[in-house]
Amino acid sequence: MFIRQKTLVQGAVAGLLLLGATALAARAEETVKIGLIVPMTGGQASTGKQLENAVKLYMKEHGDTVAGKKIEVILKDDAAVPDNTKRLAQELIVNDKVNIIAGFGVTPAALAAAPLATQAKIPEVVMVAGTSIITERSPYIVRVSFTLPQSAAIMGDWAAKNGIKRVATLTSDYAPGHDALKFFKEHFTAGGGQIVEEVKTPLANPDFAPFLQRMKDAKPDAIFIFVPAGQGGNLMKQYAERGLDKTGIKVIGTGDVMDDDLMNGMGDAILGAVTAHNYSAAHPSEKNKAFVAAYEKAYNQRPGYVAVFGYDGMHLIYEALKKTGGKADGDSLIAAMKGMAWESPRGPISIDPETRDIVQNIYMRKVEKKDGQLWNIEFETFKDVKDPGKTKK
Repeated sequence: MFIRQKTLVQGAVAGLLLLGATALAARAEETVKIGLIVPMTGGQASTGKQLENAVKLYMKEHGDTVAGKKIEVILKDDAAVPDNTKRLAQELIVNDKVNIIAGFGVTPAALAAAPLATQAKIPEVVMVAGTSIITERSPYIVRVSFTLPQSAAIMGDWAAKNGIKRVATLTSDYAPGHDALKFFKEHFTAGGGQIVEEVKTPLANPDFAPFLQRMKDAKPDAIFIFVPAGQGGNLMKQYAERGLDKTGIKVIGTGDVMDDDLMNGMGDAILGAVTAHNYSAAHPSEKNKAFVAAYEKAYNQRPGYVAVFGYDGMHLIYEALKKTGGKADGDSLIAAMKGMAWESPRGPISIDPETRDIVQNIYMRKVEKKDGQLWNIEFETFKDVKDPGKTKK
């Protein structure tokens, strides 16, 4: 009798455990997990903070449920160190069973995660990193941010056509900086311009002062600058300290150096700087005005371009889930993301179905002061720009 009762109890316990496991599995299937890998510390910390803020804002406005699935974001800080990125991506995929990995503040981080996305067959949504080759490294990568050639090529053409003859270049010494230099140089020299000095600065903890002195000594008409998001404030502070703003040398570049969330701290030394980029907080659309107002209300600061990338990244994920009816396997999501188009705070954007890369407007902007604040004011638009790094292949 005792044995029979014990058997019944064991059977009941086993049944309860099975039911519990089934319930957990069902709950897991009802949740879509996004592993957000961003630099929250180190030189690119402002990038990570903008992305985190934008993701929170999007979810606050659109809810944490889409297509019947609960959205869960797991934030990890990689400090923009690719070894950290790879380890964290692996932990998120294997231990946390995420459906999507996203973020990636710098190119080496995005490239470090690419083989893992391929192996696990899950989407890697690149929200910042801007080197042309990134989407070619895995069929599961989709980019919502930008590529450096998109802006650098247009900047080169514009400079050559607008009276700038001699340029010194200052670019970060890693893949996006190489892209920026290559495409600016090709387009500027093709238009008759001359490069009189080339300087490449280290990515990690750069001291710009000696490099800026070389720029000053070269006596160019303009300095072409690319540094990653977050470094522009320090660079332009040292630019003013060395008196380059008093020399008449113009500042031109890709928009990274004039990031909206940092530029008011740079001072009037940046007035008149001209950059080519995909976003300005001063972009005059109603969509952008609403976005800037909501971001400022939530975080008491102006959004930079990285915030728009994070916001659009979440939009892409939400809309892809709607298209798949909640199916969250990698192949279904990637198929849904290809060719998707929408109105972003930066203007109309789409995902190229062939390359899985961003297609967007590029704006020429000039730093002006309005109501006591510095803004990137758009004065020319180049529509529906694809990545020149791919279109040339």
